[in-house]
Amino acid sequence: MRVLGVDPGLTRMGVGVVEGRIGAPLSIVAAGVVRTPADEPIHRRLLSIDEQISEWLDTYKPDAVAVERMFAQEGVRTIMGTAQAAGIAMVAAAKRGLPVAMHTPSEVKAAITGDGRAQKEQVAAMVVRILKLAEAPKPVDATDALALAICHVWRGGAADRIAEALQRQGVSLPSGNVPMHRERGRRKGGFR
Repeated sequence: MRVLGVDPGLTRMGVGVVEGRIGAPLSIVAAGVVRTPADEPIHRRLLSIDEQISEWLDTYKPDAVAVERMFAQEGVRTIMGTAQAAGIAMVAAAKRGLPVAMHTPSEVKAAITGDGRAQKEQVAAMVVRILKLAEAPKPVDATDALALAICHVWRGGAADRIAEALQRQGVSLPSGNVPMHRERGRRKGGFR
């Protein structure tokens, strides 16, 4: 499974691609950032994000996209820009028929470190260890995106296989289980 992780931001969005499966070593495919100039009008910045995310999707051809699920911890202006940027990444994935999963920061931290309240430094150290890197990618947004992708391989990938196995057996899952599967199930005429 190849997953593109997206750590949304309007000025700087982390992106990272990992490949692997549960029970086998994961490897880094690519990591970096999508940048937009802060002095550009919002519509041009969103267009630039769309173009750059599309390039990542077309170049690395992931099987799924994992985006950080945001919560309103900061000001409305900050969260709105971040949400808009996340939406662009999700739409770009949807245009290609890719499943999109959203993982909370605490879910990612728990998957990577075993502690949902881990500090960024702990997450970065574990990303380095898991992917056998010499050092954490810079800037930290790229490392955060890799952590999202790892989390999805470990958590989302397993949930995906369980949901598909249940669907093959004719078992319908209630709405709300594993966010990524709701849309995929609707498209395939599956669980509601």
